[in-house]
Amino acid sequence: MNEISTGVTQHLHPEEVADRLREMDALLQGHFQLSSGLHSDRYFQCARALQYPGLAKELGRLLAEQFDELEIDLVVSPAVGGVIIGHEVARALGRRHVFAERAESGFRLRRGFEIRKAETALLVDDVLTRGTSTKELMQLVSEHEARPSGLGVIVDRREPDVELDVPVASLIRVEVKTYRPEECPLCKEGMVLDSPGSRHAR
Repeated sequence: MNEISTGVTQHLHPEEVADRLREMDALLQGHFQLSSGLHSDRYFQCARALQYPGLAKELGRLLAEQFDELEIDLVVSPAVGGVIIGHEVARALGRRHVFAERAESGFRLRRGFEIRKAETALLVDDVLTRGTSTKELMQLVSEHEARPSGLGVIVDRREPDVELDVPVASLIRVEVKTYRPEECPLCKEGMVLDSPGSRHAR
């Protein structure tokens, strides 16, 4: 069995992350509806890379290293996309990890998870696009009288107008065009729309 099939990876360096994601087919091309509702010709399916435990562990370690000097009591991530990478970042930091699940409005904690008053929470997700899920996660942390101290993501594909009130660290930064559905050139070309995002998944 080779390295990919066993999920074992050698010590990964930051400059190798983009190439490894491409090797895992974690970057899809086509016509996609993002979790934000916007359309794009590219979609990052980080789960394709995170299915390999060795690689997931290395990605988590690299992301955790960017928060070495930050005060962190626990790691909080959104289900489902942020669960694996959130767990691996928490493992690397030696901290507790909880994940939040989508409710009718925003995120909620279930399964006996708790965020304690005055704790400092590092938010971790797989991909950052419009920041909608991140802001909802920050609201959840604040509702528990805790403090969100930063955000770590594998892929930062934000557009210039997206601003967050916490420091953001990523393993790769990519510029990707997005379109409102009524303005999408891919729709006008008649391309079939795929909805891999958690809010609109088929």
